[in-house]
Amino acid sequence: MEIKDEIPIVLFDDQCYVCIKFAKIVNFLAKGRITMVGHYSNFGIKIRNEILDESALEMFWFINEKTASGGRAALFPVIKVIFSTKSRKRKFTQMDNICSNDCKSAKAVFVRSFSLITNSKKIDL
Repeated sequence: MEIKDEIPIVLFDDQCYVCIKFAKIVNFLAKGRITMVGHYSNFGIKIRNEILDESALEMFWFINEKTASGGRAALFPVIKVIFSTKSRKRKFTQMDNICSNDCKSAKAVFVRSFSLITNSKKIDL
């Protein structure tokens, strides 16, 4: 599978309950116009190795033709695609949630939300 053929892509932590819920909400709001990929899937590993750097696992990423935006920097591009009128359908692969019960607590939601706000990065492609 070629990365450029699947753009736009949201790369998220597929071993985190909160992150999976976030990805499902984004996929629903985007009506399938974004390819949703887990960090630990085969395609996610390929993306991390070819495009992203060592900070890849610290945040979710939005990848388009020109940039890979992570964390806070990815919010606006994701919202832009959600409100886009292009109707290109993508697939969302069902993930098995491999997290512990600690992953579903209020503390986990707070930590992930704080991480989203504090982490931000852009990589030109």
